[in-house]
Amino acid sequence: MSDNALRDHFSAMARNSAWSNHRLLGACAGLTAAEFAQERVSFFPSLQMTLNHNLVVDHIYLADMTGAGRKNISLAGDIPFPKLADLRQAQETFDADLIAFCDGLSAPDLDRIIMIEWHDGQASQEPLHRVLSHLFVHQIHHRGQAHAMLAGTNVPPPQLDEFFLNYDIPRRKGEPFAT
Repeated sequence: MSDNALRDHFSAMARNSAWSNHRLLGACAGLTAAEFAQERVSFFPSLQMTLNHNLVVDHIYLADMTGAGRKNISLAGDIPFPKLADLRQAQETFDADLIAFCDGLSAPDLDRIIMIEWHDGQASQEPLHRVLSHLFVHQIHHRGQAHAMLAGTNVPPPQLDEFFLNYDIPRRKGEPFAT
């Protein structure tokens, strides 16, 4: 795979992430505030906590990859965005930032070594392309948990795997990031 192909893949993954977040948070809008925050069975015990965690970690990894540092990241407890409307807005802003970041990557950027400081106080040096790959896997992992939690409500969970194939184009027609 060429460096351009890898960059293009990351750009497509960023668009897929934005599209998936749009669908999932849109479905969550069918819940009451209490249902969104209700304790459920999962690693993070609510939709609210899971989706907030995903966004906070997104910000941490992007800050590490851009070199912006984590000083501007407000963790504000486990739930920096308790209201779904605020979370959706923050997620949309982040998604646009991630797309712009991926679209702007060059071949040397992909191999650049960045320092990651972990929650246990340890640090590691990682190639940017692996950190970005991990960011997408982390997102998908927790969106899957949120999807499963949503299935336990009266709101049907949205389809999240109709993005990359030509066959799926009609199912995405009219949605953001559909092409």
